[in-house]
Amino acid sequence: MTSTKRKRIKLGDVYAVPLPDGRFAFGRRFKDASIAIYRYIGKSVEDIPQNEDYQFIVGIYDDVLKSGQWTVVVNRPFEDEDEAWPPPACVIDKLSGGYSIYYKGEMKRASKQECDGLEIAAVWEAEHIIDRIMGEDKWHKDPLK
Repeated sequence: MTSTKRKRIKLGDVYAVPLPDGRFAFGRRFKDASIAIYRYIGKSVEDIPQNEDYQFIVGIYDDVLKSGQWTVVVNRPFEDEDEAWPPPACVIDKLSGGYSIYYKGEMKRASKQECDGLEIAAVWEAEHIIDRIMGEDKWHKDPLK
């Protein structure tokens, strides 16, 4: 019987995300159960991004990060608490069709135009994040269009 050691999640941890083509993407843990996925794709776990340039930031289930499936390769502390928050995200009420913006733990009503260009608030599983990194957009349909 093999046991997978569950890991403690820390802000600023950078995870190596194994991709189906043998390369590695990297994601940095933010507040609000979010992860920022770097634009940089490495050839190995050690080939980490050199700057904080992200392709997207989404919510992620904690069990993905605690499972040990993605290895923590480094911790990059945030310069201040404000930097650790993910950017605003759009929330669309499925019943009313109304729009809100979620930011720093608070929800504020918004218009469709105010939500334009924002990530739709959602919590993602590992395979959906990997699909998006690999260019498969079936998990990222923009309901604003």
